[in-house]
Amino acid sequence: MRYAGAVANATGLVAGYALDALFGDPRRGHPVAGFGRAAAALERRLYRPERLAGAIFTALCVGAPVAMGVAATVGTRRRPAARAVLVAAGTWAVLGGRSLRHEAKTMGRSLRGGDLPAARQRLGHLCGRDPSTLDEPDIARATVESVAENTSDAVVAPLVWGAVAGLPGLLGYRAANTLDAMVGHRNVRYARFGTPAARLDDLLNLVPARLTGLLTVALAPAGKGDRARAWRVWQRDRDDHPSPNAGQCEAAMAGALGVRLGGRNVYFGRTEVRPFLGDGPRPEARHLARAARISRAVGLATLGLAVAYPLTAGRLVAAAARRAGPLTGIAARRAGRR
Repeated sequence: MRYAGAVANATGLVAGYALDALFGDPRRGHPVAGFGRAAAALERRLYRPERLAGAIFTALCVGAPVAMGVAATVGTRRRPAARAVLVAAGTWAVLGGRSLRHEAKTMGRSLRGGDLPAARQRLGHLCGRDPSTLDEPDIARATVESVAENTSDAVVAPLVWGAVAGLPGLLGYRAANTLDAMVGHRNVRYARFGTPAARLDDLLNLVPARLTGLLTVALAPAGKGDRARAWRVWQRDRDDHPSPNAGQCEAAMAGALGVRLGGRNVYFGRTEVRPFLGDGPRPEARHLARAARISRAVGLATLGLAVAYPLTAGRLVAAAARRAGPLTGIAARRAGRR
């Protein structure tokens, strides 16, 4: 029965990935958008400029989807087909690979066509920077950095947590990541309230971000990149980024594309100056399609790993259970003799 559940999880991950690749995000009634509205309503009730209030808010917002996932998993323990359908729907809801690649390619077309106003307007779909004064290299850099980081956040991490923890992992990860995007900001309102959500997101992305970096290095040729250069830049620059995870992805992408990322980022109301990652020139429009191809290759490779994990773990658990059965019987008989 446990192995049947592992097969159902693996099947659901594949089906959900295929749905995202074919259709992208639902245009209406997106579950993540609904979660965001509910979280915003709860924030209005619970907000205090304190970490304790932020911790309660985070626990409630992440705990509720996890509890729903656990209940659904328990309810389908004897119905693997239903389990597969639920995991497929959850995977489709939390992945964002197709949308990410679409935005990168659309941005590339706008920049190649010289339509800087359209590119500036489009940038809000990828990140929260103020685009009003950005030139083509700045917009291209912001796009490459967003593709690199969101390959982990929107593709690799959901698949990793779906493989490890099934539907509860999928829903819990997406809830935590969404909260980080909502309240995990370094500004006056969220400096303390948003810290628990930001730290939880950092924790959940520790392994996925490093996996993303390694896969980006390994699959650099998918974007006409050089593995050796990507490996060198990743090893040297990955820990220079202020985020414990984003630098893993961005450094690998910088090396794979042969560009230099980092520098001055202007947000609405604040400015950050980040260390440079990579050695090449600033990104251009031509680099965006290459970044999208690498992102797609990384997603497919992660899917393969995510499918292999529950199947392998399921076999091991089933084998252990079979071995434990006879041993338990022998132990019981010996106890009876004593």
